[in-house]
Amino acid sequence: MLGVLSRRLGDLDRAADALQEAVAEALRRWPEDGTPEHPAGWLVTTAWRRAIDTLRRDATGREKLAQLAAEPEPSPTDDDRLALLFACCHPDLPVPYQIALTLYAVSGLSTQEVAAAFLVPTATMAQRLVRAKRQLREHGVRFDQPPAEEYPERLTPVLSVIYLLFNEGYLATSARPTTAEPRPGDAVRSQRRELATEALELARQLATLMPGEPEVAGLAALLELHEARAATRFDSWGRLVLLEDQDRRRWDHEAIAGAAARLKAAVARNRPGPYQVQAGIAAQHALAPSAPDTDWVAIRALYDRLQALAPSPVVLLSRAVATHRAIGATAALAEIEPLAGQLDGYRLFHATRAELLRALGREAEAREATGRALALATNPAERDLLARRLRPR
Repeated sequence: MLGVLSRRLGDLDRAADALQEAVAEALRRWPEDGTPEHPAGWLVTTAWRRAIDTLRRDATGREKLAQLAAEPEPSPTDDDRLALLFACCHPDLPVPYQIALTLYAVSGLSTQEVAAAFLVPTATMAQRLVRAKRQLREHGVRFDQPPAEEYPERLTPVLSVIYLLFNEGYLATSARPTTAEPRPGDAVRSQRRELATEALELARQLATLMPGEPEVAGLAALLELHEARAATRFDSWGRLVLLEDQDRRRWDHEAIAGAAARLKAAVARNRPGPYQVQAGIAAQHALAPSAPDTDWVAIRALYDRLQALAPSPVVLLSRAVATHRAIGATAALAEIEPLAGQLDGYRLFHATRAELLRALGREAEAREATGRALALATNPAERDLLARRLRPR
């Protein structure tokens, strides 16, 4: 809805204000009149009329009103969300602004949630979003799908946005625990299924729109492979179930096969990229008949490839997990110790280090590392898992 209004009005702020007024009107009228047959169409039509009224009252909006007068009321289409996505990722904006604005405008994350994704204060993110919207307006960015020749330069931030959005839905960083003890329903607080579903749908739409881009297909396959395990990631009490403990019979094997076929077709184009490699790692896990049968040597080699394409200490940390399974805990610990300076504030560094120390029988150090991971974790399910590891056996 925001996409079609932004496209027709040419102004994200004006579109958002009009849509907010329409929602307020719906809250007043629908309880008495009933929900309309097409709620989105009703909201867009009402927002459009409110926007026209505002332009009519606004001297600076009269020229714009004249342009819109001959146009019919807009109605949402399947392309409007992607058009808004590409507009928010316009190359005139700095990349951090592109990602933040898209998470906010396209995906509906709050300013606080976007700030959490970037690890910055909420006030800082609010200022960044204001500046991003102002720059779009000042540069006269149109909220339309870009021409085909502009796709490559616009694609990297679009893929980053979808990936971040899925991660927030898969294991919510913005969740805040209310207790150290798990409770029924905690899985709802630990993940945000609507965000993961939204990201997966965006990735699939983008793959359909850009069939010749292997990295788009790689991202879609990666998200499909993760989503295929969604039903087994939490138990009935909302406790996190580790990959090796999940019931593989409950995985969506049809979705896994489809994702693997999508990935195979992407790799055949011989234009490798980070998302294709990550999808390859996920496929190794998804296609293994059991946890002991996982090919950790192949996974470790894929992490080497990923580090060559997109160097990151987090990639090296994940590679060390594969090293642990393929070679041993001593070699893995030697790999992650040099990462301490870069990853000291990252909960998974300390959790991984704790696991390796525990495997080597260094229990006191393992407990200390687990405590550090717990202090950094915000997701309820992660906190519960770490807290259970600290309890006396």
